[in-house]
Amino acid sequence: MKTLLILRHAKSSWKDNNLADHDRPLKARGKRDAPRMGSLIKNENLIPNFILSSTAKRTQDTIELVAEACSYDGKIKFRRDLYNAWTSDLIDILRGLKSKHKCVMIVGHNPGLEELLYVLTGEEEWLPTSALAQIKLPINRWNNLDDETEGKLINLWRPRELGWS
Repeated sequence: MKTLLILRHAKSSWKDNNLADHDRPLKARGKRDAPRMGSLIKNENLIPNFILSSTAKRTQDTIELVAEACSYDGKIKFRRDLYNAWTSDLIDILRGLKSKHKCVMIVGHNPGLEELLYVLTGEEEWLPTSALAQIKLPINRWNNLDDETEGKLINLWRPRELGWS
């Protein structure tokens, strides 16, 4: 069994209209929610073995705050192709992971992350900013993952439901 953690980036700022979407930073709320999500990950004993993150500024800032708060000391692989990736792209990226990684976190954007959650679990769920989904996958190797894999949504945490926002 493998565990996939899907984390949507924290709330970002639209304050500077001159910035490209890829370069938008976190808003104050995002800077508060990201470390809280990291603490939740630590408290739930869900610290991943490996993290994949989009190169967008808001996802980089999010995962750096989350990683520090959960005491993650592994590698974070930043990939440009996670920015605006669709489900087939995300599955291809995950299929390329080494089997030694039992728990992997992917940090990115909607609608790709919501669609990935649906394809892997059959659950249609809303992933607002800073939301975290925990999925159990019935595979032993990441290269066995495909769009027919029937995973199980174990938990879903949304900041507002936790009373943060």
